[in-house]
Amino acid sequence: MLELLDLRERGGRLEPSKLEIDPAITETVRQILQRVFVEGDDVLVELSKLFDGADLARSGILVTEREFAHAERETPAELRTAIDALIDRLRGFCDRQIPREWWDEHDGIRFGEIVRPLASVGCYVPGGRAKYPSTVAMTVVPASEAGVDEIVVCTPPQRDGSIHAAVLYAAKRAGATDVARTGGAQAVAAMAYGTESIPSVDRIVGPGNVYVTEAKRQVAGFVGIDGLAGPSELAIVADGDVDPRMAALDLIAQAEHDPEARTFFVTPDGALAEKVDAALEQELVHVGRREIVDLAIRHTKLVLVRDLEHAAAAVNDVAAEHLLLLLDEPEDFLPGIRNAGAIFLGPWSAVPFGDYGLASNHVLPTAGTARFSSGLRAADYVTITSVMRMSPDAAAHFSPGTSTLARAEGLVGHAKAMEARADEAGDR
Repeated sequence: MLELLDLRERGGRLEPSKLEIDPAITETVRQILQRVFVEGDDVLVELSKLFDGADLARSGILVTEREFAHAERETPAELRTAIDALIDRLRGFCDRQIPREWWDEHDGIRFGEIVRPLASVGCYVPGGRAKYPSTVAMTVVPASEAGVDEIVVCTPPQRDGSIHAAVLYAAKRAGATDVARTGGAQAVAAMAYGTESIPSVDRIVGPGNVYVTEAKRQVAGFVGIDGLAGPSELAIVADGDVDPRMAALDLIAQAEHDPEARTFFVTPDGALAEKVDAALEQELVHVGRREIVDLAIRHTKLVLVRDLEHAAAAVNDVAAEHLLLLLDEPEDFLPGIRNAGAIFLGPWSAVPFGDYGLASNHVLPTAGTARFSSGLRAADYVTITSVMRMSPDAAAHFSPGTSTLARAEGLVGHAKAMEARADEAGDR
């Protein structure tokens, strides 16, 4: 039986999950980063043997062209078709996400913004509990569409040193320039600092375990990162004619990601909450990854609210990675939502469709960070630089006001640099 939170009378609030890193993990990661910075590839080989049971001294760190070709042959045709379709879908909407260069001219100043792709990015792809060709596509395709020249994928090897064929096929098709068989904090360090085999990059993206997340936190600022990934999250808001079995399947689908996954079923209808609870018990008998699901379901909460306005406040508080609206008119509820990584409207829009590239990236903010950040998109792989050119008349016109501001702030050198232009313009 799921835990029930009744917020109707006591006016309680849902609390977002918090990313809390054990200090021992923080220190372990610090040491790994330092070792990779100093020792390079040797540490990757050592730690891969320790953590993955793979001997990179024999296989090499970087995947070869022969291995890519072999992976294409080994990936079943049906799976290749599905990966190709996923990549094509992502390319279609990534193009819309890239900011466009613009220019204007006013009062003798020509000004605008230019957009340039990053030179290099690193994409981390987990390899522990499952193989994720979809994550390869989600992280690499936006970079490729943005025009990034160098796209490095790091993912843990299997015990024989190989990378799963579908992962390699997806990497090649999506546009990766290199795939390195290394995972964990050492992979993040390699991408941040560079080693003999792996080039340093400008930004690191992609989800990972707590060691990967902590490594990204520690290198942030030295390189860019997309965010810090916590456990996967789903909030469902439901009312009206809802199929309890479908809602239960949605909760289970999210639970199988991670034993720490957080799910919430929010409704003003107590009877519906009871039906979903009963349906969940029935469906649990048939699930795969049972050990993971059983642990995650312990974190699932049925949440009773006064009405849909109260439901909106509750899900804004939790700022979940995924928000599913099982409502008769979900678009009417949408204006009240401020905080969510990705929103799915109506009973047909199951969250897993978004996991596989139907109008959404699955690298999304977690642990309440949807309050201030967004899901991964092509715009994250570019920089925007302001540009301006002033005429002599513009320099003369604006200098009195801007010089006054500069002197008020004690920046006399600033004022003189501007006033010199104004004086020169007056002598023309």
